[in-house]
Amino acid sequence: MIFWIYLLIAILTEVAGTTLMKVSQGLTRLIPSVLMFALYAISFIFMALALKKIEVSTAYAIWSGLGTAVIAAIGILAFRESFNFPKMAGLVLIIGGVVLLNLKGAG
Repeated sequence: MIFWIYLLIAILTEVAGTTLMKVSQGLTRLIPSVLMFALYAISFIFMALALKKIEVSTAYAIWSGLGTAVIAAIGILAFRESFNFPKMAGLVLIIGGVVLLNLKGAG
């Protein structure tokens, strides 16, 4: 169970780091830039801890898929990015792909 918590922390810190990448305005703002690097380091540390018990294909699919979906939502809600059918369909496909990769023993 703890390894899934590690994965969740890895996802949340990666999402926060990516959000700060946007806020840093191309790494021109010092505090968001430093925090971004720190959060990415924390994310990789917790991902490495999660990989002690979770298969790399499963962990990475969840980490990247959920991270992408959450960042897209943050972009739309916080940064007023566009939201249209192709973007929505892409997110649905990403989430569907993560679900399919995690169906164990179903075949």
